[in-house]
Amino acid sequence: MKRFYWRDYVVYITFIIIFVTFSISLFDDGFLSSNNLLNIMRQTATISVMAVAMTFVLASAEIDLSVGAVAGLASVITAIIIGRFGLFAGIVAGLITGALIGILNGALITRVGIPSFLVTLGMQGIATGTAMWITDTAPIPIANKTYTHFFGSGNFGPVPSLIVWTLLALVIGHIVFRHTPFGRQVLATGGNETAARYSGINTKNIKFYTFILMSTVAALAGMLYAGRLHSGRFQWGEGDELSVIAAVVLGGTSLFGGKGSVIGTIIGAILIGLINNGLILMGLDASQQMIIRGAIIILAVALTGRKQQS
Repeated sequence: MKRFYWRDYVVYITFIIIFVTFSISLFDDGFLSSNNLLNIMRQTATISVMAVAMTFVLASAEIDLSVGAVAGLASVITAIIIGRFGLFAGIVAGLITGALIGILNGALITRVGIPSFLVTLGMQGIATGTAMWITDTAPIPIANKTYTHFFGSGNFGPVPSLIVWTLLALVIGHIVFRHTPFGRQVLATGGNETAARYSGINTKNIKFYTFILMSTVAALAGMLYAGRLHSGRFQWGEGDELSVIAAVVLGGTSLFGGKGSVIGTIIGAILIGLINNGLILMGLDASQQMIIRGAIIILAVALTGRKQQS
């Protein structure tokens, strides 16, 4: 019989407590209004999409600090190519940008042997610098209404497109993580890499693929930023790596690998959006929100980040 670990449900308990607290204290400020709740979901969509992919990276006992910068670069590339060559070329270019960065990250980490922390920290600077260089730090407008409709500004029926992208990420991510050989091999690699290797899993390839997945999804998130804000800019996604990692760890994924939950990750991302929204309604500024997000990561590590015994 499976033992009950209360730490596995920290994110759900915290979500309920914070939601009820804000619902009562901010009732007169419109916290429970449908517009505000939809706004929370829209604002957390890009974090949620990236966090799903980050679940695979952390579950394999690695980390990627370049996701926000990759999102910014992809938004810029997409905007430039759409302006010159059209919608389809822009979408393909944005996704290829992410995939190529993922291939480079993965190769340096799994083939050369450089720690993922250092590789992705360096890639963060490279991606941001490249985006600033090719645009001269200016935003690149996107006038294609079809693109902006599907990638952030429009609705599919009554549902905002950003929420649809979040649901797609949740469904696909959960199925792959829990019900495919790749997902099981990611967990095995992160849980005990030596044992996984002896059992026939090519752990280097598994980690290599997780970094390609992560950067490609980060590029998609950048494209969603571009669609929602009608422009590509190097600043889109800036600092998102903090929120993404916080969401994943809050959702129950171990920083030491071998354990994770895509559903928990999405709840963690929405929880961060809930907190940010509540703090704004309370009148706190951006710097105070950043402090609290940092505190959330520390709390999450303390509550859920224990290392599994091998």
